[in-house]
Amino acid sequence: MKNSLIVMVAIFAAFGTAAMARPFINDKPAPEGRGDLEVIQSLLHRNLPAARAATVAIELEKGSGTGVIVSEDGLVLTAAHVSTGVDLDLTVVMEDGTRHDAVSLGLVASSDAAMIRLLGEGPFPYVEYDSEDRTRLGDWVFSLGHSGGFAEDRGPVVRLGRVVRIAQSTYQSDCMLIGGDSGGPLFDLEGRLVAIHSRVGQRLPENMHVPMREFLRYWDAMKNGEFVGSGPFAQMPSPGTGFLGLVGEAGDGGLEIQRLANRGPAAKAGLEVGDVILTINGNEVPDRDTLRKILDEMAAGQRITMEIRRESGEHETLEFRLDER
Repeated sequence: MKNSLIVMVAIFAAFGTAAMARPFINDKPAPEGRGDLEVIQSLLHRNLPAARAATVAIELEKGSGTGVIVSEDGLVLTAAHVSTGVDLDLTVVMEDGTRHDAVSLGLVASSDAAMIRLLGEGPFPYVEYDSEDRTRLGDWVFSLGHSGGFAEDRGPVVRLGRVVRIAQSTYQSDCMLIGGDSGGPLFDLEGRLVAIHSRVGQRLPENMHVPMREFLRYWDAMKNGEFVGSGPFAQMPSPGTGFLGLVGEAGDGGLEIQRLANRGPAAKAGLEVGDVILTINGNEVPDRDTLRKILDEMAAGQRITMEIRRESGEHETLEFRLDER
């Protein structure tokens, strides 16, 4: 009974007041006994369910990554090398296996920070993030990630560790991470998001994370869909690489389609020979030269909005993406 009372007092001290003061266990070089370990365990158990519910898998063409929801309307933080670009279509998988369409917002190519947006109806489960940069060297943290891809019977994997290095734009922890964890969340023991997984080390306990201060620095730019800077984590699309897959001639009020490439993006979008292209992305297309100039400024994968007139005289608006030349 006496030992249980001591443990409960220690746990109460770790939780602190309503403001949740810094847990004392962070300031110890190592746990000194069972009581310290039970404090860590209790804090982890208290905050893990909400953290898991907000941690999502992001399905990619090759493999998968992880992200975490930070607002009830579906704003997700992840790594730039997971989202790979701006305004791309993605699929996000919740902890219970529910799938949602999503679109990538902006990213920071130099530091590996990125945002995406869920397109389904909320409210979504989400976590609070550390906006005051409270993490210190040696702090206990726990990581979540869909290691190796989404598995509904397992969910996101949790690892416990400590922050072993702090640099200007990175944290290093000794949490064990593997492929598929990239873009996942790193939490403090109070359940606040403090960083996003970036580089998984060749040795499992050597992993880098992008701290929240880096996200906050570029928050508005990423939310507005900007591709920020240059660096190793994402490559800006090259203008002129977009492929439409049609040949046209000047017609009545626009560019009349003469030929379509088999399985090209135009054909797959439902365009037909005889259709007249009136506008692309709001710009009139009176002839072939105008179409060429528009495409010279567009990149592979970029979204295109096209207003057309069918042979029947009916007007339609199509939206699709360009392929690569």
